[in-house]
Amino acid sequence: MDKKYMARALELAALGEGAVNPNPLVGAVVVKNGKIIGEGYHKKYGGPHAEVFALESAGKEAEGADIYVTLEPCSHYGKTPPCAKKIIEMGIKRCIVASLDPNPLVSGRGIKMLQDAGIEVIVGVMEKEAKELNRVFMKYIIEKKSYLFLKCGITLDGKIATRTGNSKWITNELAREKVQKLRNKYLGIMVGINTVLKDDPSLTARIENGRDPYRIVIDPNLEIPLESKIVNFQDGKSIVITSKENENEAKVSILKEKGVNVQYLEGKEFKVSDILKKTGELGIDGILLEGGSYLISKAFEERVIDGGEIFIAPKILGDEKAISFIKGFSFENIADGFQLENVKINTYGNNVAMEFYK
Repeated sequence: MDKKYMARALELAALGEGAVNPNPLVGAVVVKNGKIIGEGYHKKYGGPHAEVFALESAGKEAEGADIYVTLEPCSHYGKTPPCAKKIIEMGIKRCIVASLDPNPLVSGRGIKMLQDAGIEVIVGVMEKEAKELNRVFMKYIIEKKSYLFLKCGITLDGKIATRTGNSKWITNELAREKVQKLRNKYLGIMVGINTVLKDDPSLTARIENGRDPYRIVIDPNLEIPLESKIVNFQDGKSIVITSKENENEAKVSILKEKGVNVQYLEGKEFKVSDILKKTGELGIDGILLEGGSYLISKAFEERVIDGGEIFIAPKILGDEKAISFIKGFSFENIADGFQLENVKINTYGNNVAMEFYK
């Protein structure tokens, strides 16, 4: 029965997707005499945690009940009081936890607080599923780097645009709707400067009640046009990462006046791993990588892609000068090529997609 109630808690946790970053997705269920008497999930960043919603919905009935939580209850004061303290105060008899908090400064402390109060604690029920749900949070907390998820729409022969740069539209409407959901899910979206120069994208999440991501442009030579859409949002969510050599350029001052966050890395050939460290320092837990081919290829070469979804349309361009989604590699043996792991096949009408995770 523990799995049944934890599965429900995981369902609830997923409802917070796109609203709680960089906090984790957490769900909680209160059960008494084989009946669910309270439910809750973390609804938005800075708001009450899942346990609080679940316990308050259960009310006085929570005394002597069990609580199922997808992540170890917090034991410290942050934006909200400790959930472990709330669980103790409400008289919970047993606490079933899917996964420990990965933060080494926190891990196990919430469990100990509950045990010291005489509450029976069980850890590890549906742990694999809980960790998969919070892949982004797990990496961000442990490595202090942004999680990187690749999104790419390609033709059957692996092209993302014609030789003239035309790319609208390779994938169908259903696939593009999924992309908007991904933009809402991840806290940041990243493109190379060539994508901005060719397409002048907005990089917004066009989804009802959605949240626009931070727009990150990798621009070593500070080529971004001052009239580009990304520069002129003035919402503080546009980030340009350029070479430290450009720090004293007049253009930097203009960008900053427009509300653009300008960040610097050494040299002109940036490592994607260094970019992810920089964005992690900015509090961006996860990034959707949308291109172009140079940045995607660099990410594959460094093997820093944590997951992705490659959408494949039933179109063939057949032009060797059309733009490939990945390039710059030469393997003599098939066995040496990049192998996607944990692949799941999704269908979107007549488009298919390979979803994969490291």
